[in-house]
Amino acid sequence: MGLNKPEQDLSRDLQGAASDLKWSAVELLRIAERLSLAGNEPDAQALLRMRAVFQADEDRLTAYANDVKAGRILRAGAE
Repeated sequence: MGLNKPEQDLSRDLQGAASDLKWSAVELLRIAERLSLAGNEPDAQALLRMRAVFQADEDRLTAYANDVKAGRILRAGAE
């Protein structure tokens, strides 16, 4: 059974947010590397902790999007 429009929108939104988090995590890593090279290890480590949170959130949103596609999470249209 295919997804209805609200479910398609939800899946697309979840995947988009997960992609944004992935891109942000990559950028945080690049910044953390530069901070570390500049001798600012405390700030570099703080960014790496933020990156880990972003990656966990990305994984969670991707799992939700997969659940929507599989029909385990349903979204109805506005009434």
